Amino acid sequence: MSDNNHHEEAHTGPIKNPKQLLVAVILSFVVPIFAIIGLVLYVTADNKPAAGSANPEKAIAERIQKIGMVEIRDANRPLRGGEEVYKGQCAACHATGAAGAPKLGDAAEWGPRIKTGFDTLVQSALKGKNAMAPQGGGEFNDTEIARAVAYMANAGGAKFAEPAAAGAPSADASPASTAAPVAAAAPASAVSANGEALYKQACQVCHGAGIAGAPKFGDKTAWAPRLAAGIDAVYASAVQGKGGMPARGGAQASDEDLRAAVEYMAEAAK
Repeated sequence: MSDNNHHEEAHTGPIKNPKQLLVAVILSFVVPIFAIIGLVLYVTADNKPAAGSANPEKAIAERIQKIGMVEIRDANRPLRGGEEVYKGQCAACHATGAAGAPKLGDAAEWGPRIKTGFDTLVQSALKGKNAMAPQGGGEFNDTEIARAVAYMANAGGAKFAEPAAAGAPSADASPASTAAPVAAAAPASAVSANGEALYKQACQVCHGAGIAGAPKFGDKTAWAPRLAAGIDAVYASAVQGKGGMPARGGAQASDEDLRAAVEYMAEAAK
């Protein structure tokens, strides 16, 4: 009898009930699956591309990309006219009056702006005003932007002459200015030097100390209402004389040098 029991125990496995059988079956499937997944991940880990290098060409381009950009323009190309610049740069807003821009040909909207003077309008265009972003430094140069300003303003009732060359766009022929425009624009450095020299020679006597009601040099408060009328109006006053100031400030300077002196003083008060 004991021999039979020993014989049965010898043939009995580790699985003694249905629960153990179920666990064994599940493990026999799950363990190999995880083992295979782990092996695959291990084998492919060395071949995985680094972050940002899924596209090798793109990665190389990013590593060698330029730090800055130099744009070379043809300085000798013909200047484009005001209408052409308007259509290419300004029409987006000024054709429809979007974002508060004065609509092309609307005399009522352009009237108050024209009274401020051509230079004031140009500076507003170059530096930006209200919703309008600065237009300087774009596809068109400053003179071309000034031409577009003249084109739009003239469509609204002004009589501004279109600037002929680069430099200070001063060609105001509005009623507020009866002075003849400067015939040719000198280099900015020369204009600045001439203006300072004439100021020290003829204007400093009064404007240096604010004598006889002259706005003192560098006094922003005193110059503000004058500059608000536009640089052309200030220049016209210098040419014709105003208050205690004689015509042309009593100097025998050229129109170009006289305007340079006015701009030199105006710039010091901004």
